Amino acid sequence: MEPRQYHVQCLSPVGFHRMAYVEWGDAHNPRVLLCVHGLTRMGRDFDRLARAMADRYRVVCPDVVGRGFSDWLRDPAFYGIPQYASDMAALIARLDVEQVDWVGTSMGGLIGIALAGQAGSPIRQLVINDVGPRLGPVAIARIGSYVGQPVSFASLEEAVDYQSVTAAPFGLKTREDWRELIAPTLRQVDGRYRFRYDPGIAVPFKSTTPQAAAAGEAATWALYDRIAARTLLVRGAQSDLLTTETAAEMAARGPRPRVVEVPEVGHAPTFMPAHEIRLVRDFLLEGAG
Repeated sequence: MEPRQYHVQCLSPVGFHRMAYVEWGDAHNPRVLLCVHGLTRMGRDFDRLARAMADRYRVVCPDVVGRGFSDWLRDPAFYGIPQYASDMAALIARLDVEQVDWVGTSMGGLIGIALAGQAGSPIRQLVINDVGPRLGPVAIARIGSYVGQPVSFASLEEAVDYQSVTAAPFGLKTREDWRELIAPTLRQVDGRYRFRYDPGIAVPFKSTTPQAAAAGEAATWALYDRIAARTLLVRGAQSDLLTTETAAEMAARGPRPRVVEVPEVGHAPTFMPAHEIRLVRDFLLEGAG
């Protein structure tokens, strides 16, 4: 099974841009599952999950603007949740459905919270993967140390060596798994392999002040508390981004999600191993009606 490749036109304050997405399953299925990736990743991260869900859903996996095969923004200052949420609203309109289910990893989970917390939100079921309104400072420092860096590689295997260290918390066990995850995220430029994301995504990430971070956390909690969707919160048991304290607070407020910890994984579960796919599938189909 191979996905279909599309794009949708979206608008930012500095003009239009194209957001790419892949689609799996029956194109006429009214039941849609949106899978949205993390900060430097792309929609192909969800290939295994999409294949596992395509018998019941039309599965749509976008490349958030600045990543994958999507355009880069003309002004990197607009890389942020408000722009990403606006783009996803355009995508949902393109899909022409009234409701969607949502799986969001890290940044994708924050986009999901931003949309699910809105009045009249189309999100019916929400899977938040290893993220919350309060972000662990150790993880932010770790991610900030590599995001946007001008790295390149002589070969795919060299890229696998690098990413299996910087993204070791993903918890993948075999080199074949790492290669499957990393290969789609690379492009060749002048004979070197580079990641398919705009280094400019690091600009707002690294320029956030403590005051802006506190305001963002408060706003995200407010949105979280308004979520009406049936919700699952997945946490890597060794995560440094979603702490046990924040997960416990999330469990006690807002949508009061079911909480599942994935052992031997940090930030963030990839939904590639069978047991991780199964926990998402079981949750979504249980509430599918």
